Amino acid sequence: MSISKRVHYHLPGLFEFYELYSIFLPLFKNHREYFYDWCDIGSIYGAPADCLWGGGRAGFGEADAQEVFALMNEYGISSRLTFSNSLLKEEHLADKKCNSLSSLFEKSKVAGGVIVHSDLLVEYLRRNFPKLYLVSSTTKVLTDFKDFESELNRDDFKFVVPDFRLNKNFDELKNLSQVQKDKVEFLCNECCDPGCKNRKLCYENVSRKNLGEAAADYKCTSKNAAGGYRFSLAMKNPLFIGLQDIQEYVSLGFSNFKIEGRGLGSAVVLEFLLYYMTKPEYQLEVREAIYLDSMLDLF
Repeated sequence: MSISKRVHYHLPGLFEFYELYSIFLPLFKNHREYFYDWCDIGSIYGAPADCLWGGGRAGFGEADAQEVFALMNEYGISSRLTFSNSLLKEEHLADKKCNSLSSLFEKSKVAGGVIVHSDLLVEYLRRNFPKLYLVSSTTKVLTDFKDFESELNRDDFKFVVPDFRLNKNFDELKNLSQVQKDKVEFLCNECCDPGCKNRKLCYENVSRKNLGEAAADYKCTSKNAAGGYRFSLAMKNPLFIGLQDIQEYVSLGFSNFKIEGRGLGSAVVLEFLLYYMTKPEYQLEVREAIYLDSMLDLF
């Protein structure tokens, strides 16, 4: 498979899958023949467990922030803090842990970023950590294309992740300017029901939990919810962006693609890395290198 323009993947699990990336990144650097030459790693995103500003998914990352910072610097990869809590108030901005993380990753050799929902946090980060670039979170659930385009036009954001239900709006997407297209970051592998009307409530439930508020678990009403995430089911989603689809997006001028999965296990995330980045003839070599590493518990 050949693609004419460089594709940037934004990968899940900065803190959640540190051990996986500590094995995968050396492979990616030292055995580029295993991987498609048209793709690179634009960033790795995530948040530690019990992170007040966190959102999107309940964080469980336990990796040491200094070790994560060092790994990303060693391989020249942008780190993104997922601070997409939608319910932040003024008093939450003083959180010591989140400020410390922002201060640390602002010092990265490659510019670090923050995935953000709250405009309150946008202004706070711009004032206090101006070296961090900002990414508008898909948790805003911008399903109206005009709202999405307005978000693209905001100078606050270097990237904007639209709701996955805009993935195939090609008639409108192709008419964006190149400046706008360069800011779009498509969510590729969502398995959520395209007809779901409660996606925003689901994200808000996670935000409440991260703030320490009493909140019952959100009960997804999707027919496949009981089985959890399945990549095989995500591939059948009509809004899934598969490997072959990416060529079409590139032909329209897009180059940034986000892979979700920081709430999953590292074995599933490995399958994403194999599917989207690894040449079929080398997938076994990559699997073996990772499966046989005694330091990694894939399950």
